Amino acid sequence: MKFTLALMSELEDALHTGAPERRVVLLRRITDLFLSDAGRLNEEQVGVFDEILTHLARRIEEHVLAQISLKFAPVRNAPRNMISLLAHDDNIAVAGPVLSQSDRIDENDLIEIAKSKSQTHLLAIAIREQLSEAITDILIERGDPHVVGKLARNGGARFSDKGYKSIVAKADGDDEISENLGLRIDIPLPLLKQLLMRASNLVRSRLLAAADPDQQKKIQEAMMSVAEELGLGAFGYRDLAAAEGVVKRLNRDGKLNERVLLGFAQQKKFDEVSATLALFCRAPVDFVATLLQDDHHVGLLVACKAAKVSWPTVSAILAAGFSKHGLSGAALDEAEKSYLLFSELSAQRKLQVMISRLTDKKAS
Repeated sequence: MKFTLALMSELEDALHTGAPERRVVLLRRITDLFLSDAGRLNEEQVGVFDEILTHLARRIEEHVLAQISLKFAPVRNAPRNMISLLAHDDNIAVAGPVLSQSDRIDENDLIEIAKSKSQTHLLAIAIREQLSEAITDILIERGDPHVVGKLARNGGARFSDKGYKSIVAKADGDDEISENLGLRIDIPLPLLKQLLMRASNLVRSRLLAAADPDQQKKIQEAMMSVAEELGLGAFGYRDLAAAEGVVKRLNRDGKLNERVLLGFAQQKKFDEVSATLALFCRAPVDFVATLLQDDHHVGLLVACKAAKVSWPTVSAILAAGFSKHGLSGAALDEAEKSYLLFSELSAQRKLQVMISRLTDKKAS
């Protein structure tokens, strides 16, 4: 690292005279010089740059500082005092890049900023790669729903017991926060149950569809526990229209498949099973809902075969208990044999006849 005599003379002159335009030119030159050598500098050398840069940065126009902030934010050995100066700026254009990215901000600085600055500052902090419990406690307490929603989605954010309880409470009535929290692998089971108990049918369905296999199992177990505690039995609600909307949205996003249908069946989600199976076999959702509750099961088997659903999923649907009399034992074995021998084409034709008859009956 070498400063030329000419540059040192300019620097001394700029620091003493304080001419704004000269300070801007030098700030940019020193910044570029630092960035060109950053990978080779030790902490003592970085400290020399730090002292010069922080002197130059005072009384500089904010749009210039915003540009400097963007350059320094991703640099692993950026000057600490300069980063702190930028992070404390009231203008989010200056503070935002370093708040969201820089590893050189001291924990105490982050806590101070989180306690005192604007919601946009809090939002920038909420998306950092790693956040301690001390910081997330403050963000949860002070943050608006947008900040808390981003925080809930941040897998690198750690929550204290108090923080988790507070953020679950804030999720009540907020679908975005509820979904983000439900997908966290570190959420304690009692709080997941509390979250699901308060969540809408729409949120529960989205969570089950979006979760990875391990988290999906955890969500399913929590939902079963919630259903038992609420005394809802196999399926405690009916909202086919809402479920149909969820299923269609999942399908548009490429997230709907037989695995999702199996999950709905295992969780005994009557509405979601009805809507998903109806979409798969191209039948009206209320028609499929009727088949699910039919004690004879034949029509349901036809719909499942027309939808090209495999037997394990069909078996899970039958086991969900949507009708008063389920199949078990020898009867279930016979149903499996018939199902495997039944052709998809025949089932599709039969299903269309059943739908036509129902339509004619309603019209008469």
